Amino acid sequence: MTTKPVIRLRNSMTRKTEDFTPIDENDVRMYLCGPTVYDRAHLGNARNVIMFDVLFRLLRHVYGQDHVTYVRNFTDVDDKINARAAETGRSISDITEETIGWYLEDMAALGNLEPTHMPRATQYIPEMIAMIEDLIAKGHAYAAEGHVLFDVRSYEEYGKLSGRSVDDMIAGARVEVAPYKRDPMDFVLWKPSGDDLPGWDSPWGRGRPGWHIECSAMSYALLGESFDIHGGGNDLMFPHHENEVAQSCCAHPKGDFARIWMHNEMLLVEGKKMSKSLGNFFTVRDLLDQGVPGEVIRFVFLSTHYGKPMDWTQKKADEAEKTLLTWKHIVDQERDLVTREFTANTPPKEIVEALADDLNTSLALTRTGQLAKQAKASGGAKCVELAEALHFLGFEHDKDWSVSYGYSLEKTLGQPVNLEDYETVLFNEWKTAKKSKDFSKVDELKAMLVAAGVEIRMNQDGVTLEFSKDFDPSKLEALK
Repeated sequence: MTTKPVIRLRNSMTRKTEDFTPIDENDVRMYLCGPTVYDRAHLGNARNVIMFDVLFRLLRHVYGQDHVTYVRNFTDVDDKINARAAETGRSISDITEETIGWYLEDMAALGNLEPTHMPRATQYIPEMIAMIEDLIAKGHAYAAEGHVLFDVRSYEEYGKLSGRSVDDMIAGARVEVAPYKRDPMDFVLWKPSGDDLPGWDSPWGRGRPGWHIECSAMSYALLGESFDIHGGGNDLMFPHHENEVAQSCCAHPKGDFARIWMHNEMLLVEGKKMSKSLGNFFTVRDLLDQGVPGEVIRFVFLSTHYGKPMDWTQKKADEAEKTLLTWKHIVDQERDLVTREFTANTPPKEIVEALADDLNTSLALTRTGQLAKQAKASGGAKCVELAEALHFLGFEHDKDWSVSYGYSLEKTLGQPVNLEDYETVLFNEWKTAKKSKDFSKVDELKAMLVAAGVEIRMNQDGVTLEFSKDFDPSKLEALK
């Protein structure tokens, strides 16, 4: 019997890295807070999607594709959406439908699998109303002036996730002070809607849900009162996730809600916080439209552990593109063999082990690079292993990269370009030139390679050539 790898994950609730033991190995369940759909997803929004996609792939590999349930929601009722509708004169449904389509297209471009379920908040209004009624009946919520509020003081463990006491939160947080609140920290479960706003009939009048109750109701409906993993950006830890814990544990006191909480750190751009005022604010679509391939974006994100701040830089993107091109070419060395023996479900053990160590994607990429060197040197089965590793990490081994990168390795030559042949030629010419002191032929060869978009590194031990994004194989014809 094959032994399952031990997966260890950092639990934000306990602040410890723990062995992951699912509640039910036949139904491993996880929930990720999805977007509020009123605009394009910015670059930072993609980080936890990629993080959870890697986790989804790992769990499916370990427990089986049919034994993992992944839920990521859409918040399609929210004041930001209402404001966008008022600002543009467009209907709310048009805005949310368009934005959901954008989001799915952009996340797919980054190599992410679609979750098992993608519920919309508006589809679960009855479940939200039922949960709110239950919280009132249990003494954890109260109605006031058309609103329903959660009584934070009724839940003794409030603040456990974020590690702060209620009194500290009141002192340090900006909270809405309203006359109908019993306590400044009490948060809205339901609020009234005028005729100009979306609304649903409820025991408290026509209204709409507060933000926090949405995820609690949807996760309960799709995953039950106890599930394995809940995630999101660390900016959601308070108040959103803290409030989810409180209302869910009070509504279902016999359950655990989420056993493990995972939070990714934030994104920087060229060393600074992303901000429209600084001119460094990008949506995912901005980069894709600028010609940055989705797989390059994914590679840059994976190069930093999710628990550390990630700095997006042009230099990292350029290096990622170069590395991916090199790895792709190495796989192409044995294209027929790879096509014949690729399985899509046998990732190299060392890659699985890296990801099982709290999603150490940086280590997984390092090990993929080591595997690429072995595959370049020996070819054969190692190229198949490299293809399996790329696929497991979300990089399609057989994708037509000419679409993403503007060229094909077989563009005009009719067969894959083998840069090793040119490395040998250049190195031999260089050794001859050292004896004759005539480097004109070497300089000519180097100039032609550079003109073809090949990057050159030379030293006394040898020559290394790498493709750049401007590679044009037709310009190598003169060297043949």
